[in-house]
Amino acid sequence: MTQRPGRGTGPSPGRKRGPQGRGTRGSAGRDDKNGPGAARASGRPDGTGGRGGPRRPARGGTTPPPRSSDPAKPSGKGGSGKTTGKPASGRSGTAKTNGTKSTPKPASSKAAPAKPASKPASKPASKPASKPASKPASSKTASGKAAPKSGTAKKGAGGTGKRTVVATPQGRPPAKPPKGAGKAPGRPRRRRGGAGPPRGPQRHRGVFDRRDPLKRLNIGLLAVAFVLSLFAGRLVQLQTIDDDRYAELALRQRVKEIELPALRGEITDAKGNPFAMTVEARSVFADPSIIEPGKRQEIVNALAPTLGLDPATVMKAVSKPDTQFVYLAHGVRPEKARMVNDWGFAGIGTLPEYRREYPNGSLAASVIGFVNDSGKGAAGLEAAMNDVLAGRDGRQRVELSLEGQHIPMGTDQKQAPVPGRGVRLTLLQDLQYKAQQAITEQVKASNAESGSVIVMDPRTGKILAMASAPGYDPNHYAESDSSVWGSPIVQDAFEPGSTGKVATAAAVLEHGGVAPHTPFVVPYQVSRYDRVFHDSHPHPTEKLTFAGVLAQSSNVGTILASEQITEERLYKTLREFGFGEKTGLNLPGETAGSLRPPGKWSGVDRYTIAFGQGLSVNALQMASVYATIANGGVRVEPNLVAGTVDEDDEFDPAAEPESSRVISTRTARQISDMLEGVTTEEGTAPKAQIEGYRVAGKTGTAEKINPETGGYRGGGYVASFAGFAPADDPRLVVQVVLDNPRRGSHYGGDVAAPVFREVMGFALQTQKIPPTGSEPPKIQIRARG
Repeated sequence: MTQRPGRGTGPSPGRKRGPQGRGTRGSAGRDDKNGPGAARASGRPDGTGGRGGPRRPARGGTTPPPRSSDPAKPSGKGGSGKTTGKPASGRSGTAKTNGTKSTPKPASSKAAPAKPASKPASKPASKPASKPASKPASSKTASGKAAPKSGTAKKGAGGTGKRTVVATPQGRPPAKPPKGAGKAPGRPRRRRGGAGPPRGPQRHRGVFDRRDPLKRLNIGLLAVAFVLSLFAGRLVQLQTIDDDRYAELALRQRVKEIELPALRGEITDAKGNPFAMTVEARSVFADPSIIEPGKRQEIVNALAPTLGLDPATVMKAVSKPDTQFVYLAHGVRPEKARMVNDWGFAGIGTLPEYRREYPNGSLAASVIGFVNDSGKGAAGLEAAMNDVLAGRDGRQRVELSLEGQHIPMGTDQKQAPVPGRGVRLTLLQDLQYKAQQAITEQVKASNAESGSVIVMDPRTGKILAMASAPGYDPNHYAESDSSVWGSPIVQDAFEPGSTGKVATAAAVLEHGGVAPHTPFVVPYQVSRYDRVFHDSHPHPTEKLTFAGVLAQSSNVGTILASEQITEERLYKTLREFGFGEKTGLNLPGETAGSLRPPGKWSGVDRYTIAFGQGLSVNALQMASVYATIANGGVRVEPNLVAGTVDEDDEFDPAAEPESSRVISTRTARQISDMLEGVTTEEGTAPKAQIEGYRVAGKTGTAEKINPETGGYRGGGYVASFAGFAPADDPRLVVQVVLDNPRRGSHYGGDVAAPVFREVMGFALQTQKIPPTGSEPPKIQIRARG
């Protein structure tokens, strides 16, 4: 029966046995015991006959046959012929290999017993080779362990060529050890062509055979499986363990929260004419994270000139790749926004919003103020009433694609905005226009630093006009100086000068026992303590009535009259008129002026305060004093806001202003008659006369403190005029102030009175207030005798 390769004791397929028991390797050394074949003869004590250790068993548990070293005969799968091993003396055993399973024959049937190693070989062997031949086959290996006694092939050391094949318990010879396996350190290496010392049986150490494709495949599969296990673990982490966190991060990248601006309320005059209104507009934004670096300059070149932006600012905004949203401009007109969208730049878009417009330009700008680029009030009523006007912005969360497009079925949460309330003022647009025109022209004509006009209704405290110059256009507020953004009417404090003498006159008439016809001897100057006080014009000593003192605006006469009351009484009356406290008009930056209590007065302060120096007021405070006199001694708190209007145009009126009596009606009437004398030819303000109407008023020319010296010299002047008409039935009060007029006269009667006449005349006509037709009283200026 044909034996399967590797199962019997015969030689490997494809290799012939030589005289020394090894397959031949070419013709050289075929029968030569000292030739190359002798060096590879299987004369090792373990009987393996191979290199190193045992060969790895083939599939099925069989030992694969050794590869043929004969180039003339194929080995492995290509070898299908017979291989017969012939010993030197007698036939020890044959094995036929034809690819079928073979059954090994017992070694005792034909094999001759091994001859003792003492028998000399045909050729003398080297001394080292004969020495180990006498050792038994059970000698220890390099590792110190004994080689197995059965299942090995033994070969005599004398080069006899005889070989005994001993069957292993498994019925097959041991596998051929790999080359170099089991070598002990320091042993001499066997030389070709001569017998060397036999090596002991080597233990198989599982050395990797690179020639085995199956093992390479298994290792490759293990590496692939390991990599795939890493991917699988990562997928498990992403989809099960951390799925919520990554889903939230992905949602954050897609979801954008868009602010839905509330519709800002309008600001109108008393008749509903708009001073400030809100119109539809667009904001331009950028998503720098999707803007390609190569496109940045092109975007800047297109947007900067179109939107009026600084190119460097735009470039900085679009060059932030870690930012997903940044505003580039607000309040862009719809036609410009459409142009931006038509360009189709990736990462540039527009959003709907509102833009504040002021249809009348600079009209009432100091009162109305403006809204800045962020949509918040920054000056005037826009700032003071921002919470009322602005409303409450809404929010909308939407999912946007990478290109910035809205994903229809994505997240969409919306909180609707709440529109702001409109504000209706007490101002009258036409009267406001006239007042602003008149003061602007006079500021230019007199080369004054600034000027203001106030028109009030003394009965209600309503402000009908509130103009100042120079002004600015709130539509282009950035082009103007920030110093003109506020309202000088409430922000600028000045010494009232002679216009403040009416408060002293009221206190003297009410509490000092003085009447309009009470005479006073008035010299040009008087001395009090270490100070000398004098009138504005030199004059000889005169005998004037108290009405004459007020009409002539005499500082000396006012000092003499004020000595009829105490300091505390004078201070209290001034406080009751509103000096030293804010008017409550709710405009930003209002000053309360300055009025120290008597305990902090020096010895001469009561005299300077009596004729309007040593204290300070704003223009509205001074106008309120004359409104109190015109209203019969009752002070009504000035007010500018008539009420608010909701989105359904429902008007909600403001609360009624507070009122209080300061002086009696009789005293108020007396002062009114005395003030009519100021506008006569004998008074200081004949230029304030209005044909057909009785006019009462008072001029003021106050010195300004020079900030460089701390004194009055070189500080300039404040020229003013305050009055009301008709004098016998007051309906309107007008206050005019010019700060430091430097061209022409600086007296109030010359530069402020003409503005009063122009504005008051227009107001009387537009309000359809007819003259009373009554005759003015005859004011006695000079005392008899």
